[in-house]
Amino acid sequence: MRPGDTDAVRAAIRAARRATGTEDVPIGAVVLAPDGTELASAHNAREELGDPTAHAEVLALRAAASRFGDGWRLEGCTLAVTVEPCTMCAGALVLARVARLVFGAWEPRTGAVGSLWDVVRDRRLNHRPEVVGGVLAGECSALLEDFFAGRRGPGDPFEAR
Repeated sequence: MRPGDTDAVRAAIRAARRATGTEDVPIGAVVLAPDGTELASAHNAREELGDPTAHAEVLALRAAASRFGDGWRLEGCTLAVTVEPCTMCAGALVLARVARLVFGAWEPRTGAVGSLWDVVRDRRLNHRPEVVGGVLAGECSALLEDFFAGRRGPGDPFEAR
């Protein structure tokens, strides 16, 4: 873990909170330039946009790519996310050549950075970012628990833990 990793995840938490009051799961992502400058931030907007690919990571990567580097390459950049990325988002960050991934809460049901799969460290791929997980995990998990607490009842198999 590097000194700025906690601040990066805090920025992702702020992005996630922008989803408050919507039907979207409060997950936030921030892309930082190699010098630590924030290039883009986003929160999940699948419900808002009616787009299954509108995950926080994808939206932040798209915005950052339009501001930085060689079109779509985010070499040297860091992606900070509140929750372990899914397979789509893990694939997107690999394809964008993100140098580092820093995330908060582990996601045992859909996580693709070590929990269920490990897309980003697959040796068959030509790019493997550095990964730091579990940064401010309790705070990041609390966002999800609060969101799902009002939507799921006792005995529901997906009741917030």
